[in-house]
Amino acid sequence: MPILRIALDTPLPQLFDYLCEEVVAPGSLVAVPFGRGDKIHVGVVLDRVDTSTQDLAKLKIVAQVIYDCPPLMASWRDLCQFASAYYHHPLGEVMVSSLPKNLRDANTAALTRAHQKNNASVTEAAKKLGAKNLAVKKLNASDTEISEIDTTLTLHPEQALAVAAINAAQGYTPFLLHGITGSGKTEVYLQAAAAVLARNQSAQVLILVPEINLTPQLLTRIEQRFHAHSVVCLHSGLSEGARLRSWLHAHSGGASIVLGTRLAIMASVPNLALIIVDEEHDASYKQQEGWHYSARDLAIWRAHQLAIPIVLGSATPSIETWYAAQNKRYQLLTLNQRAGDAKPPQIRCIDTGVHKTIDGLSQVLITAVRERLNAREQVLLFLNRRGYAPVLSCGLCAWVSECPNCNATLVLHTADKRLHCHLCAAQSPIPRACPTCGNPDIAALGRGTQRIEESLATQFATRADGSAITVLRIDADSVRKKGSAEEAFAKVHRGEIDILVGTQMVSKGHDFRGINLVAVLNADAALFSGDFRAGERLFAQLMQVAGRAGRASDTSEVLIQTRYPSHPLYDALIKQDYAAYATVLLEERSSAGLPPFSHQVILRAQARTMEAALEFLTYASELLSENPALVINSPIPMNVAKIANLCRAQLLIESNSRSQLQNALTPWVAALYQMKSRIRWQLEVDPHDV
Repeated sequence: MPILRIALDTPLPQLFDYLCEEVVAPGSLVAVPFGRGDKIHVGVVLDRVDTSTQDLAKLKIVAQVIYDCPPLMASWRDLCQFASAYYHHPLGEVMVSSLPKNLRDANTAALTRAHQKNNASVTEAAKKLGAKNLAVKKLNASDTEISEIDTTLTLHPEQALAVAAINAAQGYTPFLLHGITGSGKTEVYLQAAAAVLARNQSAQVLILVPEINLTPQLLTRIEQRFHAHSVVCLHSGLSEGARLRSWLHAHSGGASIVLGTRLAIMASVPNLALIIVDEEHDASYKQQEGWHYSARDLAIWRAHQLAIPIVLGSATPSIETWYAAQNKRYQLLTLNQRAGDAKPPQIRCIDTGVHKTIDGLSQVLITAVRERLNAREQVLLFLNRRGYAPVLSCGLCAWVSECPNCNATLVLHTADKRLHCHLCAAQSPIPRACPTCGNPDIAALGRGTQRIEESLATQFATRADGSAITVLRIDADSVRKKGSAEEAFAKVHRGEIDILVGTQMVSKGHDFRGINLVAVLNADAALFSGDFRAGERLFAQLMQVAGRAGRASDTSEVLIQTRYPSHPLYDALIKQDYAAYATVLLEERSSAGLPPFSHQVILRAQARTMEAALEFLTYASELLSENPALVINSPIPMNVAKIANLCRAQLLIESNSRSQLQNALTPWVAALYQMKSRIRWQLEVDPHDV
């Protein structure tokens, strides 16, 4: 009986052999018994072989070939193979975890029961699964029409040059579209996509955005422009049924445009002709759970693999991307002009050492906000800290509200009148008095978005004419319910909200036409972070939130409350000169031997005690100690050394050569898998947080 080599979603870095009488193409999905109890798992067929290293008598038989899903093409399998090898993660987990949940689960309970009974109901269960979950509308070529580029839109000269360059690209061509906020980068994307679809009716375009809440507005714009084409959305906020339908539509080639977040980079898009990565600098493109991949970096590899253009767009490119453009590895396209008649906002700092704050707001800021409100303009206040206050404290004994499970404080939330840990999700009631000394006068220290919202509602109840002022908070706490984020942003767009206060959720991508004043309340903490990327991130964040102002006006402004108004970062921000600040950062990185002038890997370990975690990492470091191409730092506790009662430590490994680093990692990771240890460990290649 023929043998199939199959990738399964297990933490084991190996493939598994199964017997199968049917002729099965590589890339096919199969349901197979695995482990004790022969629970059914879905796997991906990689090869058909004649021999096995295992005893043939012990090989299990494939329970069902899932014909409802067409085989995954070779280019998708190659993408997974590359991701598995580069990030040193088991191939089966990479492949199967990239599939929609309804597809990879395959109704395992029903199939498992059928297999254990060893009767024909296995086939029947799989057929029912296909009928229930794999239904997808099939579009014929006659169902669509080719939409032409919208010639009624007037591009400014820089936009026109960018579109022309992308349309003229042959084969793999990486572009950095460096455009100030409001310069019309999205229109460049749409024009480039329209040209691709006009040239080839079966072509597909993949557009990535960093966060789910950016998809509704962009999806609406794409659907209005490409009304004759099929457009699908892929992100984790979709219902499992909707995600499956979108994935299958892309997989079948029926979807002309696939819009999604980072997970969409692993979608099967067989006729991919153009990739667009909006806000390419955003840290959200780095997956922080499961296997740690960069969707942006995989997008670049995928474009190279398929010999197609890729456009990386940002007002504040990552330093790595900017460096590549400066060294001509990427083609730089620049948009320095705002679309339409709008002008960039004026940015200035408010020195809080001189202008003291009350409830987080200086009098200068209060006056500016009131002027805008009286003029019937909208205001955005940005504070990247949710909750009411970061900590409760006792002034007598210095008690603070610490999480019992983590090295973190419990954050005060007034909505449910509880203390929350933002790391492990632990909760507790708000104490009426200090648990240590009994002092009833415990105080909330610091300010989160809830506290600022409360203060704003008190300060700005009505305008000068007596009309009511509406305040809306948008953060992870206020938009938990499905659809609530879309409705909240819709209210802002409709002009129903006068003051919007929010976290990073409101800082990027949104085209707020009525906001002419943006205020940043507390950004200084990042200026002195030990993370060498902190400055880069803060500059990008502030440029992004500043870009929400004046997108339909020429009288907008951005006010930043800070104790350090003369800091070089704020100076570059006021001048809105990303290139100058990037030059400074590159000089610092070069002298310190930091990325992009070196390459890094972090091995993280979790254990019940810090001693155990450090001992494991010390042993792991000794396995690499003889390699002269590597710089092996001493294992240290992580910045947040304990989460959910697990102690966390890390080992940083650096090298000037990416290839030498990768060559060293392959046998090293294999050795780590062979260690019989209960220590949880995880490897991150090209880490974002060091």
